[in-house]
Amino acid sequence: MSEERTPKRLLESLSTAVLLCDTELRLVYVNPAAESLLAISHSRALGLPLHQVLIEFENNAGAALAETLRSGHQFTKREAKLRVGLHDITVDYTASLLTAPSARNELLIEIQPRDRLLKIAREEAMLASHQAMRQLVRGVAHEIKNPLGGIRGAAQLLARELPDAELREYTSVIIEEADRLRVLADRMLGPRRLPTLRTVNPHECVERVVTLLEAEADGRIRIERDYDPSLPDIEADPDQLIQALLNIAGNGLQALLENPSDREPTLHFKTRPMRQFTIGAKRHRLVLRIDISDNGPGIPTDIKQSIFYPMISGRAAGNGLGLSIAQDIIHQYHGLIECDSYPGRTLFSIYLPLEKPHD
Repeated sequence: MSEERTPKRLLESLSTAVLLCDTELRLVYVNPAAESLLAISHSRALGLPLHQVLIEFENNAGAALAETLRSGHQFTKREAKLRVGLHDITVDYTASLLTAPSARNELLIEIQPRDRLLKIAREEAMLASHQAMRQLVRGVAHEIKNPLGGIRGAAQLLARELPDAELREYTSVIIEEADRLRVLADRMLGPRRLPTLRTVNPHECVERVVTLLEAEADGRIRIERDYDPSLPDIEADPDQLIQALLNIAGNGLQALLENPSDREPTLHFKTRPMRQFTIGAKRHRLVLRIDISDNGPGIPTDIKQSIFYPMISGRAAGNGLGLSIAQDIIHQYHGLIECDSYPGRTLFSIYLPLEKPHD
């Protein structure tokens, strides 16, 4: 192996994106990792000004790179935003000066994508905070239920001793409100049994939810389906899976019915397989993705980051437990629910690993 080809082979084998620029900040080399990251071929990139490849590289990034060329001091930026095509990516990048006695100076830029790592960190933080919040809510629910039985029993005994029917109406109110609080506490506790796993077609669960929504909507909204028939069956408790899907889709239905607009109100269900997909810190060979989207008003910005917490709701009539319970159910299958929302579109994506536990 020649010494001249060794550095090039090393650069082409790196997972780090590497760019090489001349003193005028024009590209003279792009390795394969950079081609993939920036969606540009080596032949097309050569000779282009750096700012045409790294669009919206960073405010004042050009000045910082020019200073690196002048002084030779290394320049590093963490979690910078780059525009690639029609979307932004988050990267760490470092610029260094390359000097050679018999050649002009060159600028070496190393770019490390951060989106996947940031996504994993966000998911781990969300899972941890959700678990902590669920434990707190369960503890509060237990503390609420404990005195309710005594309050209800005392109200029943008092009703027997009261001679006046009008007075007994007040004890009836106490009993009814105690029952209502007990139902609320039970919902806060979430599923009260372990899932009964069996082999189920995920589309059967989705179709069951669609049937229930169609009956409730009574023709007032349009429901679209986009299923992948190649998806395998999954090991799940169909009742719990239907409950999770219904909690999410039901919110979308209510948002559409309560907020009429010029657009035709539409709910969209989509299923797809995802390969080599990471949930939290674990990478799965095959994952089922179920998307539920609507073209409603979107989730209010002030609660967007906390919608999976208990008692958080964007609706005046909502109790804020539906999404929390849905996330809790999906967690039992080591899955995850994500949300992306803006005015005119809200998307919930459910991810369920398809490999069996012994795999």
